[in-house]
Amino acid sequence: MYRSFSFSVLAALTLSTAALAATPPTVKSVDVYIELEAIENPKAAAYWTSIADDLENAIVKLITDQIAEDGVAVKIDIEEVSLSGGFDEAMGLAETRLVGNVAMIHPTDHARFGAYQLTIDVNAAKPMFPADVDLVTLPADTRVYYDAMIQAFAQGVVDRLK
Repeated sequence: MYRSFSFSVLAALTLSTAALAATPPTVKSVDVYIELEAIENPKAAAYWTSIADDLENAIVKLITDQIAEDGVAVKIDIEEVSLSGGFDEAMGLAETRLVGNVAMIHPTDHARFGAYQLTIDVNAAKPMFPADVDLVTLPADTRVYYDAMIQAFAQGVVDRLK
């Protein structure tokens, strides 16, 4: 009797843990901040003018089914934005990067707190570039670069949600 009962309890706990693990984490809000000092060079300053709004929108687009009042508040402080050319990227002298401090805050569930620094460079963003793009010849101040960097950063944040 005890053996069958303990097996049933163990099976129920295993299944309930698996169900909880399959439930995506919820998000209450996403806020992105950037200070002018974070923009490392004039080329980046001229091109990345709406980065805070674009990054917020990209994250929200990825989590539309995870938005809930009891979710975490995601706060992102962009620390660095810089651009370089395609040749520099190909030679391993890349300067194109997006660096931000990410914090997840929950009012009652301390297990859902988290903070980390996320750095996305061109190498991390490569999966987000269209297959037909030649990164050696593509200038870093193009919409393709911008979109790939924003998408890669947004995906990095979503992948680390608690």
